[in-house]
Amino acid sequence: MPGVRRTQALLGYLPLSWLLILLCASFWVGCAQVPLTNRRALNIVSDSELTQLGINEYRKILRTTRPCTDREKVEMVQRVGRRIATEAENFLQESGLGYKIRYFQWEFTLFQDDKQANAWCLPGGKVGVYTGILKYTQNEAGLAVVLGHEIAHAIAGHGNERMSHAILAQLGGMALSRAMASSPETTRGIFNQVYGIAASVGVILPYSRLQEEEADRIGLVLMARAGYDPREAISFWERMKKDSSHRTPEFLSTHPLPESRISYINSYIPEALRYFKQASGG
Repeated sequence: MPGVRRTQALLGYLPLSWLLILLCASFWVGCAQVPLTNRRALNIVSDSELTQLGINEYRKILRTTRPCTDREKVEMVQRVGRRIATEAENFLQESGLGYKIRYFQWEFTLFQDDKQANAWCLPGGKVGVYTGILKYTQNEAGLAVVLGHEIAHAIAGHGNERMSHAILAQLGGMALSRAMASSPETTRGIFNQVYGIAASVGVILPYSRLQEEEADRIGLVLMARAGYDPREAISFWERMKKDSSHRTPEFLSTHPLPESRISYINSYIPEALRYFKQASGG
């Protein structure tokens, strides 16, 4: 991403006063609206740059990861993915964010890896699903839970937000380093260590936890609009909960524990059911 690299290089030459001004200004200027929740999110990376980054990463993954050759499973992933992607674009249009649609070039690939229970959607709409997740999805509605969640991350601009906060965390670190330049080496090291902990726990990871819940809520709406019963999300996470082990403590995790997830998903089901009834003519 040439633009981001150039920006990071230039930051090292700015005076401390300008670094602090830029740090503050970024919070006021570089914001975008998240659909459905209407939250204002920090976005200081251009959508075009982020989309190109997603395409480049996707090509790398395709060169190194074996695709699944089970035609029935591949077609299912592509069918469910296309239905949800269509509703994602419709949802963006209805939310006044139709200009973002041009940045998505949807593509769905099923990778052969039964040990990998995972899926992702890169910026720009390149989606990868691993065969290991299929034992938990079990049906098209279960798969819609996963794809709805991952596509929700993309249309909500969560990748841009994470990168933007990472860039600002680096910028803040530069400002702190300049401010402590006249202090003893030991003192600078302690303060930098404290800053690093604060950046991870106080800024980046909590936003990621917020993004996870946001993606679950938006994902429920997307799958419901596509004609899939959102109540399947509870069944899916119950299956994940039953088979989960060796968890990271929730406080430092970017993914809520299944118990927490099931609790707040239940609170969003009535909202999603309204869309499901409209989609199914109920």
